[in-house]
Amino acid sequence: MPSPGQPKDAEFPGEFIPSTGDPDCTDRYAWGVPSNLYSYIFKGNVDERTYPPDACRPYYHRTAQIDGLQINSPGIIGNGDIKIDGIVRASEVSAGGVTLTSRKPFDIPHPTKSGYRLRHVCLEGPESGVYYRGRLTSSNVIELPEYWVGLVDPETITVTLTQIGSSQDLIVERIEWGRKVVIKSGNASAIDCYFMINGERKDGEKLIVEYEGTSIDDYPGDNSIYSINR
Repeated sequence: MPSPGQPKDAEFPGEFIPSTGDPDCTDRYAWGVPSNLYSYIFKGNVDERTYPPDACRPYYHRTAQIDGLQINSPGIIGNGDIKIDGIVRASEVSAGGVTLTSRKPFDIPHPTKSGYRLRHVCLEGPESGVYYRGRLTSSNVIELPEYWVGLVDPETITVTLTQIGSSQDLIVERIEWGRKVVIKSGNASAIDCYFMINGERKDGEKLIVEYEGTSIDDYPGDNSIYSINR
């Protein structure tokens, strides 16, 4: 039936809140019974030209929340953030030209060949790994990033060295407090090498690599590594 103040033959009875009689035109939280139907959010089909002049101005969705799913437009929280509490399941996800699947490849337009695409697959391993790489020249000390002290378990640090130009008999002499790696040359050569340093993150629990179950819901540890937290 029509809302109070609407004509009896209103085309959209109940849709408009009349602005007369000191109405409450403020936006408010919705109430009711949650629905599990995958229906589209209603979009009004009355434009501003034909909107009743004596009705409260309508609200439209600039942000939205459906239980654990939040969608925010630019200027509200971030630059169009989507935040999800819980596990995200998808056989394939595409965003910004990058496609991810269960094997975690990315597929992008080829950077140098017109009409081609480029596909790589992410490296996988049984730990939450961190790496730092570079070149060491005329020095015997690799300074690790300052944040490694709080991020990486120093007992997990490993070092790989690749000599450049000549054999230098390079040796990892010691790792000091997870802050620096000291190298020495066994034949007293000037040091010139590439290095790759790996470690495992110490924040959070260790990854449980194999577990009994049929889905990630059966994971016995912290499942937040599969989710996007609010």
